Amino acid sequence: MDKNKIQSFENKKVRSIWDAEKEEWFFSVVDVVAVLTDSPRPRKYWNALKTKLKEEGSELSQELGQLKMQSDDGKYYLTDVATAKQLLRLIQSIPSPKAEPFKLWLAQIGSERLDSSQNPELTIELAMKQYKQLGYSDEWINLRLQSIKTRKELTDEWNKSGVKENLEYAILTNIMSKEWSGKTIADYKKFKNLKKESLRDNMTSLELVLNMLAEATTSEIHKNKKVEGLEQSKVVAKQGAGVAKTARIATEKLTGKPVVNSKNAKLPGNVKQE
Repeated sequence: MDKNKIQSFENKKVRSIWDAEKEEWFFSVVDVVAVLTDSPRPRKYWNALKTKLKEEGSELSQELGQLKMQSDDGKYYLTDVATAKQLLRLIQSIPSPKAEPFKLWLAQIGSERLDSSQNPELTIELAMKQYKQLGYSDEWINLRLQSIKTRKELTDEWNKSGVKENLEYAILTNIMSKEWSGKTIADYKKFKNLKKESLRDNMTSLELVLNMLAEATTSEIHKNKKVEGLEQSKVVAKQGAGVAKTARIATEKLTGKPVVNSKNAKLPGNVKQE
């Protein structure tokens, strides 16, 4: 089982553990309750909900397991955890305007860990359903799901090269973004007037395509060269993103319009509206 990992939903932490043997994420139920309810005492809320579920005859709370997770004091305590599937059932019992966005986030977390030994159809189907409920077009959804797969293939290559997650991944992603789009991730989000929102979830279809081209090309270069460590990966990241930059410039020359723009994927004209 992998070490504890902090996922982030709307800048709020959700402790989680990836079980490589079972090929599943396990999430802290208390953290999920805190995210959905904004309760100052999420543990008390969860205890009350567990009692309610038992009284209603639900076996969900009894099916949940416990794993040791790091608390704010730095120590590890047994914590109620749930799989993504169990959380989806649990969310139905928690009235919250954040339920749908959280389901989408959950689907994305699952999609990014897909591999050949899993059953990706179920997770992808869930992700498609959630994106559709949020108003995205079928065309955009297909591109977004493909972009998740492309990103996963790239991070796998980075991992093989000895690149460390989080900070070093962010450094390389920034290099690629700056190279192909002319903007760092921070500048790109500011340009689109985004704060907590996901940049990729607000890219237009063409922006997504070029971002995927940058990542897919970088991944392919990694596969064909013996790239080791962050410094060599930086060079390859710029090379791969340079291919997308060339495509962007050519597209802008032919259309007379900038590819990178302030529109986001949910503005009128970009996706269907309910």
